[in-house]
Amino acid sequence: MSDAPHFRKLEQMYLSAPNNRYYEPTIQVTPGKAVVSFTIRPEFYHAAGAAHGSIYFKAADDAAFFAVNSLVTEYFVLTTNLNLTLLRPVKEGVITGTGTVIAASKRLFQAESTLVNAEGQEVARAMATFIPSRIPLTSDIGYRLPG
Repeated sequence: MSDAPHFRKLEQMYLSAPNNRYYEPTIQVTPGKAVVSFTIRPEFYHAAGAAHGSIYFKAADDAAFFAVNSLVTEYFVLTTNLNLTLLRPVKEGVITGTGTVIAASKRLFQAESTLVNAEGQEVARAMATFIPSRIPLTSDIGYRLPG
């Protein structure tokens, strides 16, 4: 059996989340991996004219989260910890986060995220821990095929 419908439903759930109307991201989910991208806009800037750290956090968390949820087919996972290291500022272009599961058990998952700018330079790195919640993956939370 192919997991492709699960991945497409996760992507739809992500894109239908109300906060993503603001960020306008893209996402691709595959087994144990997810790639999230969005374009940096001036409204994401802090006072010194570069992307605020919350932008890095969102990209890192979203990528790691969906990498983990690609392996959990019944429940929405929850981030319990995320350690983020910022390496360089981003002022324009696309920021892309790639999340990869690095350890998995029945109740605990660890993933890493690497963020790069439009030139492919690493701009941040994160390590995160996730647990399955009791929230079922259903159409009520946007988990459905697009269309």
